[in-house]
Amino acid sequence: MKTLPMQMLLFTIAEPNRFNIVELLKKRPHSVGEIVEELHIGQPQVSRHLRILGEAGLVGVQHKGQQRIYSLEARPFQELDAWFDTFSQLWEERLDQFEDYMLDIYRKEEQ
Repeated sequence: MKTLPMQMLLFTIAEPNRFNIVELLKKRPHSVGEIVEELHIGQPQVSRHLRILGEAGLVGVQHKGQQRIYSLEARPFQELDAWFDTFSQLWEERLDQFEDYMLDIYRKEEQ
């Protein structure tokens, strides 16, 4: 993934209300009214945040009669997961190197 799209995803999720909406949608899809009720923020703000999350590709909408039901889209979160995984690999390598270093010191002390 390119740097700018990753930065935009992180920036989009970083806003506290949008983060809370993502956390809520992680449990199950919700309508705007349910999100308003759960998070105690106004309907215009919820709609604006959902629009921004949708433009970033983080949420999708399904029309159910007059209601719009919002849910998370998997792809951007898979990309974020892959990006975060690179840090896990980095730290595993560093910890392995540290373990080797400590074993060398231990062996030298034993001699």
